[in-house]
Amino acid sequence: MNLTEKKISGNTAYNGRILKLEVDEVELPNGKRAKRECVRHHGGAAVLCVINNGILLVKQFRYLYGKEIYEIPAGKLEENEDPALAAARELEEETGYTAMRMTPLLKLYPTPGYTDEVINIYMAENCSLSRQKLDDGEFLEVKIIQTEKVLEMIESGEICDAKTVAAVYKYLYAQKK
Repeated sequence: MNLTEKKISGNTAYNGRILKLEVDEVELPNGKRAKRECVRHHGGAAVLCVINNGILLVKQFRYLYGKEIYEIPAGKLEENEDPALAAARELEEETGYTAMRMTPLLKLYPTPGYTDEVINIYMAENCSLSRQKLDDGEFLEVKIIQTEKVLEMIESGEICDAKTVAAVYKYLYAQKK
């Protein structure tokens, strides 16, 4: 069965600094038509950094959730930016750590129902502490939390961030091989 939807028309409802909202009309596989609200995003880069069996996390207030959450360091890509370079940049800016090597860990589609965002997640290797370079208006705490404790935090629901959960589980799965 062909599941492809074909774009018939579309218009831009909003074009901002971080995202663009388009409303498309599509033809469904059965020939009927439907509307798709599409959030277009340049994508993101994130970094899993393991130091002495601890996972480097940042804790920051996320306005849309109304609370502080733990996440791996991450940020948005500029248009056509190399995700590995963006991941290295975000690691240093947010945490002060630099990595000798960034190895691809996984790609994540955070919410495929309405956005084309792809988060490229890397494993930072051979890290050393340099100097934190937070963006203006960025406030966060850097923590290294033992891997077992991070797993407990995921299982208890204290860590709910999709990229962080996926990166930690992917890393632990790879360790078992």
